[in-house]
Amino acid sequence: MLIKRIIPCLDVHNGQVTRGVQFGKAEAGELRNVGDPVELALRYDQQGADEMVFFDITASAHGRDSMIEVIKRTADQCFMPLTVGGGIRTTNDMHAMLQAGADKISINSSALATPDLIRAGAERFGSQCIVVAIDAKRTAPGRWEVFSHGGRKATGLDAAEWAVRVAELGAGEIVLNSIDADGTKAGFDLEITRKVSESVGIPVVASGGAGTLGHLAEVLLKGKADAVLAASIFHFGEYTVSDVKEYLAAQGIDVRLTKAAA
Repeated sequence: MLIKRIIPCLDVHNGQVTRGVQFGKAEAGELRNVGDPVELALRYDQQGADEMVFFDITASAHGRDSMIEVIKRTADQCFMPLTVGGGIRTTNDMHAMLQAGADKISINSSALATPDLIRAGAERFGSQCIVVAIDAKRTAPGRWEVFSHGGRKATGLDAAEWAVRVAELGAGEIVLNSIDADGTKAGFDLEITRKVSESVGIPVVASGGAGTLGHLAEVLLKGKADAVLAASIFHFGEYTVSDVKEYLAAQGIDVRLTKAAA
């Protein structure tokens, strides 16, 4: 069994980490300021996080420059792998983030608009660098549809079928986010997570719904996820990464224990 990874996620808006409930809240001013992204990254690095995801929700040229600076500063001080997503539309955009110090690039709407971007990125930088994020919403019993543009635009694509396609195109990893569960802290969508995990041969990171330690164990065991991504439970001090790893280890789940979590 592969070691299960714990990945904090930082939503960065104008150079600061923010957190909202569910999708499309930036425009409505419903984002809560959490703090400086580099300071938070350092905290999670010291707690034993396996990776860190930065998601740029500013979506502007100025925001892109700010994110590059955030990645440079973080890479200078942290040792964990860094993933960056948000507004990346070309392999040149990917290259800029990788040069700044990112280890992986996450794409979502741009992959839906131009699926060959997945292949182009994998060919230029290697599949291990290309992560495809999938925002899935239950639209009928047993059916989850892929949404783009921060969960606002329906695509008509079946989430599991799209996951299979992105793997075939060369993606090295999938971040599967439940629109229904995101930010609610009511638990992950185990059914779609398991369905996607069983459909592809690449790692699946579960996202959306983390509220308790039990939720994290459940999605790794019953949802068959390879890793779990969380934000609110870490940002607001409910749990540390060390707390999560100690709990998961006690449940018999194989995690990388560090000095902070030993």
